[in-house]
Amino acid sequence: MALVVPENVLKACPIFKGFTDTGIAIFASIAVPRAFPKGSQLFVEGKMGESLIIVGEGTVRLSAKSPSGEEISLGDVGAGEPLGELALVQKGERLCSATAMTDVAALEIRHADFQKLLIQKPQACVKLLMGIVAFFGQKARDNRDMLRTLVGKAPAA
Repeated sequence: MALVVPENVLKACPIFKGFTDTGIAIFASIAVPRAFPKGSQLFVEGKMGESLIIVGEGTVRLSAKSPSGEEISLGDVGAGEPLGELALVQKGERLCSATAMTDVAALEIRHADFQKLLIQKPQACVKLLMGIVAFFGQKARDNRDMLRTLVGKAPAA
Protein backbone atom coordinates (compact mmCIF):
# COMPACT_ATOMS: atom_id res chain seq x y z
CA MET A 1 0.00 0.00 0.00
CA ALA A 2 1.37 3.41 -0.95
CA LEU A 3 1.91 5.97 1.76
CA VAL A 4 -0.49 8.89 1.88
CA VAL A 5 0.11 12.55 1.01
CA PRO A 6 0.09 14.30 4.41
CA GLU A 7 -1.61 17.50 3.24
CA ASN A 8 -4.50 15.57 1.66
CA VAL A 9 -5.10 13.47 4.79
CA LEU A 10 -5.01 16.51 7.08
CA LYS A 11 -7.45 18.44 4.86
CA ALA A 12 -9.89 15.50 5.03
CA CYS A 13 -9.74 15.30 8.85
CA PRO A 14 -12.44 17.16 10.84
CA ILE A 15 -10.01 18.37 13.54
CA PHE A 16 -8.21 20.39 10.83
CA LYS A 17 -11.44 21.98 9.54
CA GLY A 18 -10.93 25.64 8.70
CA PHE A 19 -7.13 25.42 8.51
CA THR A 20 -5.42 27.41 5.76
CA ASP A 21 -2.93 25.73 3.42
CA THR A 22 -0.18 27.29 5.57
CA GLY A 23 -1.66 25.76 8.72
CA ILE A 24 -1.97 22.37 7.03
CA ALA A 25 1.66 22.62 5.87
CA ILE A 26 2.81 23.31 9.46
CA PHE A 27 1.34 20.01 10.67
CA ALA A 28 2.27 18.11 7.50
CA SER A 29 5.90 18.98 8.32
CA ILE A 30 5.74 16.93 11.56
CA ALA A 31 3.34 14.21 10.36
CA VAL A 32 4.89 10.80 9.73
CA PRO A 33 3.28 8.58 7.03
CA ARG A 34 2.65 5.06 8.37
CA ALA A 35 1.43 1.80 6.84
CA PHE A 36 -0.36 -0.89 8.86
CA PRO A 37 -1.02 -4.28 7.20
CA LYS A 38 -4.44 -5.86 7.63
CA GLY A 39 -4.72 -7.43 11.08
CA SER A 40 -2.00 -5.33 12.72
CA GLN A 41 -2.63 -3.17 15.76
CA LEU A 42 -2.24 0.60 15.52
CA PHE A 43 -2.37 0.77 19.33
CA VAL A 44 -3.41 -1.37 22.29
CA GLU A 45 -5.80 -0.64 25.16
CA GLY A 46 -3.94 0.10 28.39
CA LYS A 47 -0.62 0.89 26.67
CA MET A 48 0.82 4.40 26.74
CA GLY A 49 -0.55 6.65 24.00
CA GLU A 50 2.03 8.99 22.54
CA SER A 51 0.56 10.04 19.21
CA LEU A 52 -2.46 11.08 17.18
CA ILE A 53 -3.15 8.85 14.19
CA ILE A 54 -5.25 9.97 11.22
CA VAL A 55 -6.52 7.30 8.85
CA GLY A 56 -5.69 8.15 5.24
CA GLU A 57 -6.92 4.95 3.56
CA GLY A 58 -8.48 1.76 4.90
CA THR A 59 -10.63 0.77 7.87
CA VAL A 60 -9.72 0.50 11.55
CA ARG A 61 -11.80 -1.27 14.19
CA LEU A 62 -11.86 0.13 17.70
CA SER A 63 -12.45 -2.32 20.54
CA ALA A 64 -12.19 -2.56 24.31
CA LYS A 65 -12.20 -5.36 26.84
CA SER A 66 -15.27 -5.84 29.02
CA PRO A 67 -14.83 -6.43 32.77
CA SER A 68 -15.00 -10.17 32.00
CA GLY A 69 -12.16 -9.84 29.46
CA GLU A 70 -14.33 -10.18 26.34
CA GLU A 71 -13.32 -8.01 23.35
CA ILE A 72 -16.19 -5.61 22.48
CA SER A 73 -16.28 -3.76 19.17
CA LEU A 74 -16.75 0.00 19.52
CA GLY A 75 -17.12 0.58 15.79
CA ASP A 76 -15.03 1.21 12.70
CA VAL A 77 -13.31 4.35 11.50
CA GLY A 78 -12.16 5.18 8.00
CA ALA A 79 -10.39 7.73 5.85
CA GLY A 80 -10.05 11.19 7.37
CA GLU A 81 -10.87 10.12 10.90
CA PRO A 82 -8.55 10.82 13.85
CA LEU A 83 -7.62 8.30 16.55
CA GLY A 84 -5.97 9.03 19.89
CA GLU A 85 -6.28 12.82 19.74
CA LEU A 86 -5.89 13.20 23.50
CA ALA A 87 -2.34 11.82 23.30
CA LEU A 88 -1.28 15.16 21.77
CA VAL A 89 -2.41 16.97 24.89
CA GLN A 90 -1.35 14.49 27.55
CA LYS A 91 0.33 11.12 27.46
CA GLY A 92 -1.84 8.46 29.03
CA GLU A 93 -3.12 4.92 28.67
CA ARG A 94 -5.09 4.14 25.52
CA LEU A 95 -8.78 3.70 26.28
CA CYS A 96 -9.26 1.12 23.54
CA SER A 97 -7.40 -0.92 20.93
CA ALA A 98 -7.26 -0.08 17.22
CA THR A 99 -6.82 -2.89 14.67
CA ALA A 100 -6.43 -2.56 10.89
CA MET A 101 -9.37 -4.36 9.25
CA THR A 102 -7.86 -3.68 5.81
CA ASP A 103 -4.42 -2.45 4.82
CA VAL A 104 -4.27 1.03 6.35
CA ALA A 105 -2.25 4.07 5.31
CA ALA A 106 -2.19 6.73 8.01
CA LEU A 107 -0.42 9.76 9.41
CA GLU A 108 1.05 9.92 12.88
CA ILE A 109 1.70 13.12 14.82
CA ARG A 110 3.76 12.38 17.92
CA HIS A 111 3.21 14.06 21.27
CA ALA A 112 6.89 15.10 21.49
CA ASP A 113 6.80 16.74 18.04
CA PHE A 114 3.53 18.54 18.89
CA GLN A 115 5.07 19.86 22.13
CA LYS A 116 8.06 21.28 20.19
CA LEU A 117 5.68 22.82 17.64
CA LEU A 118 3.66 24.37 20.48
CA ILE A 119 6.69 26.55 21.30
CA GLN A 120 7.39 27.45 17.65
CA LYS A 121 3.82 27.87 16.34
CA PRO A 122 1.49 28.35 19.34
CA GLN A 123 -1.42 29.78 17.31
CA ALA A 124 -1.53 26.77 14.98
CA CYS A 125 -1.40 24.38 17.94
CA VAL A 126 -4.17 26.20 19.83
CA LYS A 127 -6.30 26.07 16.67
CA LEU A 128 -5.73 22.30 16.46
CA LEU A 129 -6.63 21.88 20.15
CA MET A 130 -9.86 23.82 19.51
CA GLY A 131 -10.54 21.48 16.57
CA ILE A 132 -10.08 18.48 18.86
CA VAL A 133 -12.49 19.98 21.42
CA ALA A 134 -15.09 20.66 18.71
CA PHE A 135 -14.68 17.10 17.38
CA PHE A 136 -15.18 15.63 20.87
CA GLY A 137 -18.23 17.82 21.41
CA GLN A 138 -19.76 16.61 18.16
CA LYS A 139 -19.04 12.97 19.06
CA ALA A 140 -20.72 13.50 22.46
CA ARG A 141 -23.79 15.01 20.77
CA ASP A 142 -23.89 12.16 18.23
CA ASN A 143 -23.75 9.60 21.04
CA ARG A 144 -25.98 11.38 23.56
CA ASP A 145 -28.37 8.47 24.06
CA MET A 146 -25.54 6.02 24.68
CA LEU A 147 -23.93 8.48 27.12
CA ARG A 148 -27.22 8.76 29.02
CA THR A 149 -27.30 5.00 29.50
CA LEU A 150 -23.71 5.09 30.80
CA VAL A 151 -24.53 7.89 33.24
CA GLY A 152 -27.60 5.98 34.38
CA LYS A 153 -25.41 2.97 35.21
CA ALA A 154 -22.79 4.91 37.14
CA PRO A 155 -22.34 3.72 40.73
CA ALA A 156 -23.60 6.04 43.45
CA ALA A 157 -20.91 8.10 45.14
